[in-house]
Amino acid sequence: MTMIGLAFAMLVACFDGTIVGTCAPIIALDLNGMDLYAWMVTAYMLCETIMIPIAGKLSDLYGRKPLFLIGLGLFVAGSLIAGLSVNMEMFILCRAIQGLGGGILIPVAMASVADLYAPRERARIQGILGAIFGIGSAIGPLLGGYITEHISWHWIFYINVPFAAAAFALTIKKFPTPINDGQVSVDTKGIALLTLFLLDILLFFEWGGSEFEWLSLQSILMAVAAIALLAVFIAIEKKAIDPVLNPKLIRNKVVIMAAVFMFIFGIGMMGSMMYSSMFAITVFGLTPLEAGEYSLAMVAGMMITSLSSGALLNKTGYRPWLIAGPIITFASLYLMSTMTVDTDIWSYVLYIFILGFGLGCMSAVVMTAVQNSSPTREMGMTTSAVNLIRSIGATIGTAVFAMIIDGRITSELQSLVPGIFDFIPHDTGVLNIFTDPSYAGILMTPPGFEANVYNIIVAFANSINFAFLAGGLIILSLVIIAIFFKVKKPTELDLDALENQS
Repeated sequence: MTMIGLAFAMLVACFDGTIVGTCAPIIALDLNGMDLYAWMVTAYMLCETIMIPIAGKLSDLYGRKPLFLIGLGLFVAGSLIAGLSVNMEMFILCRAIQGLGGGILIPVAMASVADLYAPRERARIQGILGAIFGIGSAIGPLLGGYITEHISWHWIFYINVPFAAAAFALTIKKFPTPINDGQVSVDTKGIALLTLFLLDILLFFEWGGSEFEWLSLQSILMAVAAIALLAVFIAIEKKAIDPVLNPKLIRNKVVIMAAVFMFIFGIGMMGSMMYSSMFAITVFGLTPLEAGEYSLAMVAGMMITSLSSGALLNKTGYRPWLIAGPIITFASLYLMSTMTVDTDIWSYVLYIFILGFGLGCMSAVVMTAVQNSSPTREMGMTTSAVNLIRSIGATIGTAVFAMIIDGRITSELQSLVPGIFDFIPHDTGVLNIFTDPSYAGILMTPPGFEANVYNIIVAFANSINFAFLAGGLIILSLVIIAIFFKVKKPTELDLDALENQS
């Protein structure tokens, strides 16, 4: 019952990260804050990512229950006030509070698996949580669109309250307690420096190419600041009594390989998931709500392999899933890179189903390996560290894919629609014109280019296709890591534990 409560909390934290996707323009217009549009998602993402490693470590020190209840309280408070927002600044602040809550709930839920279940059972539960993560992230835009269309955007936040109440009722009585010797030392300096480092690096990739050029004074200063903060952070962590991220983690080969794996996975996953919907909306002419409905095919594929990998991991071991996943994902992204304006919509549905099928093979398997290779007293820290690396990879992936597509679409437009840049400033970032609501429709009806709308859409499709292929190759490189991924089967770990007890 405790795990069901944790699953409810994790579900709302996942879909709230993406729920404003389809209704963001409506919220921004209603609150008269179109100039702060991007911060509706950025504020949540920043606070969630920064909070993940801090919450993981604190849950090791003080127990999962206090951290979980704090996270749940922050999340509910942020949700209620977000629904009552009267201006954009208030709304963004509430999204930040929600992000803090979500950044606590997700790592605590995942770390609790190791507290509640033996190694041979963890894979099954992590598979379920992996499916919930995929469902929550994918249904967010769909749920937000339906509620906004039929009720009001305010209710996309009020709907969190019953889920949170159920999570509270199921977890309040019984919860895992930490194993410590009574000596608690909070690494405040490490937490402060880690927060500054993550804030700097996340904003660097969030703003790069839009707020400032990649090669500019601002980018150089932020890069130098990140390197300096990282160096100081490592020096302090080596001296800390109980560091927030222990430098000794580098000696755990499974954790390091898992972190590298999830970093690359985050880059490829975010790019492919984000731009597949954008392709459907711009090229196939679907509404955001329709694109969300079709994206359920990807969720279905992800659920099948996420649940299957968890159920079969004790028999198969880790490596088959970690080799098959990247290959299947590459195959799907290769097929997606062949799509054109004339591609049948059901071919698109099949391709994204295969994409989800491939992605679902990996995440839960890696998290199970990490937990089965970590000491109990460091479970929150190691679990959250790998989650943090995946989040950073996703942020970098968004920036990398945007840069790839923007460069490609510029050359495609110059080739297919000569003279278009006499009308559209080249330095705005062409991709922004397709994605930012403030530019909505500008490429569809430029004076004198009405006859070239088809070519404009083709240029966009070709650019996204190039990014799909690049993302597929990035994901395929994970096969190399998977081949060398060595960790005992969960059943072997149980036998070892029995021998040690004897």
